[in-house]
Amino acid sequence: MSSYDVAVIGSGPGGYVAAIRCAQLGMKTAIIEKYDTLGGTCLNVGCIPSKALLDSSHHYEDAIKHFDEHGIELGDVKFSLEKMIARKQGVVDMTTKGIDFLMDKNKIDVYHGVGSFKDATHIDIAVAKEKAQTIEAAKTIIATGSKPSTLPFITLDKERIITSTEALKLPEVPKHMIVIGGGVIGLELGQVYKRLGAEVTVVEYMDRIIPTMDKAQSKELMKVFKKQKVKFALSHGVTAVARKGDEVIVKATNKKGEEVEFKGDYCLVSVGRRAYTDGLNLKAVGIPTDNRGRVEVNEHLQTNVSNIYAIGDVIKGAMLAHKAEEEGVFVAETMAGQKPHIDYNLIPGVVYTWPEVASVGKTEEQLIEAGVAYKAGSFPVRALGRSRASGDIDGFVKILADKATDEVLGVHMVGARAADLIAEGVTAMEFRASAEDIARMSHPHPTYTEAVKEAALAATGDRALHV
Repeated sequence: MSSYDVAVIGSGPGGYVAAIRCAQLGMKTAIIEKYDTLGGTCLNVGCIPSKALLDSSHHYEDAIKHFDEHGIELGDVKFSLEKMIARKQGVVDMTTKGIDFLMDKNKIDVYHGVGSFKDATHIDIAVAKEKAQTIEAAKTIIATGSKPSTLPFITLDKERIITSTEALKLPEVPKHMIVIGGGVIGLELGQVYKRLGAEVTVVEYMDRIIPTMDKAQSKELMKVFKKQKVKFALSHGVTAVARKGDEVIVKATNKKGEEVEFKGDYCLVSVGRRAYTDGLNLKAVGIPTDNRGRVEVNEHLQTNVSNIYAIGDVIKGAMLAHKAEEEGVFVAETMAGQKPHIDYNLIPGVVYTWPEVASVGKTEEQLIEAGVAYKAGSFPVRALGRSRASGDIDGFVKILADKATDEVLGVHMVGARAADLIAEGVTAMEFRASAEDIARMSHPHPTYTEAVKEAALAATGDRALHV
C-alpha cells in the first residue's frame, strides 16, 4: 500500500493547486481524479471552454458588425460551429495537459478513479469494474467541486433541456434558446449563441440579472444586452419545463401571478451549482454536510475530523475557481505550520460577457444595509479616448469609499477588460488604499485603466477630469 503525507481528492483549480503547494512544502502528495483528465469542471466543462467559445463568437460578431467601421471589408462572412467547438476542445486539451506536466514536475502521484473514505487515513480508489486499490494518507483535502443544479420538477434530457456542460458542445445553433437563470453562466452562454444567430430569452426569478452584484452593474449589463436584442422575463418563477419532440415549453408565473409560456428548441437550465460529494463515503468518517450538501469546516478549513480538510465549491462561499485556489494554498500552508490568511471580502467576481463585469468588496446595497456612511465616484468608459478608439464604449467604473476615512470599500465595473482591471481594485483594497491614493497614482494614457483613476477622483469630491 502506498503511503502519503497528503492526498487530494479532486483535481480542479482548488485540488491541483493544493497538491502543488503541498509538494512545494516537502509533503509526499497524491491526487485522485474520477475522470480521465485533470482540471475538474473549470478546465474541462467550465471556465476555460466557455471563454474559448465566448472569444470565438466575439470574433465572429466583430467581423459581421464592426469590422466595416474600421475599414475592413470581408464580404460574406460565415462561421462553422463545428470548428469553434473543435478549437474549444483543443484549448481544453492543451490546458489539461499542462496540469499533467505540473503534476510530473512536482512529483505528485496521480490516481484516476473514484476516491472514497475507508476510514480517516485510508482512501479506496475505484476504477470501473476493476478491484479498488487503497492508499494511506496522513491528511486529506476534499476538493471535489460542484455540479450544475436544477429545479425539482425539471428533467434534464441533456439534448434539448440542458446544462452548461451540454451547451458547450451543441450540434447546432438554437433557433430560440430559453435560458432559465440570469446569473453568470446563463448570460455568458446566452451571449455566445445570440452572437451566432439564436433568439435568446432569459427567464429570471429575481427582479434583475446578476442579482448578487452591484445594482448599477445589473442595470448597465441589462441595457447592453437589450441593445443586442436579448429578451428578458424578470420576476418570473418557472413552474414547468416540458419537451415535445424538438420543442421545449417553459411555463412561469410573473409578478402579477399570471402564467406565462415560452417556447423554444433548447432550454439551458442555469440556476446555480451544488456541492458534489457523491461517492466520497463521508459517513465512514463521520463528516456531516449542511442542507445544501456542503462540507462543514472551521476557520482553518478543517472538517470535524482533524486530519481532513475541505476547500472550494464543497464548502460555503462563492463558487469561484480563484477562491478555491486561494483555499488550496491556505490549507497546504496551514498543514506546514505556517500562518496564511484569506480575506474573502477581497475575492473578486467576474462575468465574462462583453462588456465584462467585475466586482470586489462591498456593493452599495450592502453598505446601505450595514449602515456604513460612504461616498461614491463613477466614471463612464465612453469618456475614455481608448474606449472610443476601440469602439468599446459601454460601461463604467464605480468606486465606493468610507465617508470618514476615504478607505476604498468596493470597486465595481462594467466594460472592456474589466476582468483584468479589477485586479487594480483588489490590490488597492488589500493594502487598504484610499480613493485619494488611487486618484494620485499615474495611470498610462490612453488605456482603460484611466477609468479607475477618474472614478477615484470622482469619489474624492467630484474631481473627475474628463466628464
